[in-house]
Amino acid sequence: MSTKESGYVYILTNPSFREDWVKIGKSSRPVDVRSKELDNTAVPLPFEIFATMKTVKYNEVEKLVHKTIDRLTDLRIRQNREFFNVAPQVALDIFRDIASTIEDAEVTFYGENKPIEECEDETPAKREVKRSRFKFSMCGIGIGEQITFDPAGLIVKVASDDSIEYEGRIYKLSPFVGTFMPEEKRNTSGAYQGAKFFSYQGKVLDDIRKEKENIIE
Repeated sequence: MSTKESGYVYILTNPSFREDWVKIGKSSRPVDVRSKELDNTAVPLPFEIFATMKTVKYNEVEKLVHKTIDRLTDLRIRQNREFFNVAPQVALDIFRDIASTIEDAEVTFYGENKPIEECEDETPAKREVKRSRFKFSMCGIGIGEQITFDPAGLIVKVASDDSIEYEGRIYKLSPFVGTFMPEEKRNTSGAYQGAKFFSYQGKVLDDIRKEKENIIE
């Protein structure tokens, strides 16, 4: 067993920034301590914790998150800084993707700087049935077919078994929802289950999946 200490990779937002600006960094100490250290005269308002990932691999994860966002497009606000022009929920989805490959990773979502329990595991019964990540093949939908992002009526194309193409760019479902959800339909957490917001031939993807898997809620 490794004796290496766990640390944190964090997503911070700031009320004085644009809504789609975040700071993504790392700390060997609890993030509430780090966010207070960052509260200085250079920033008009204090930082707010959006989410954290705790893992012994926090150094590697921070670099991987930065690299992943840099690959999407040139979203780093200044090349030598930890500020990115992405919506917080997009960064959170990247956190979750990376965490799913790391055994000790714990992702925590925050509201008003306090940890919030993720709603998917509310009851022991739900914890017993952990659903795998959505794939279009689960619904019998092939690459190149069109689906509709229902909240905004946008038509997008299936680009791979777990991604879509819109206006020449590739997105995973959940980050797309977080980016294109109309303001009046957004939820308070900013976290979305992508398959619940898209439809294929008039049927919601999540409902098609349940029918195929014979899941009854």
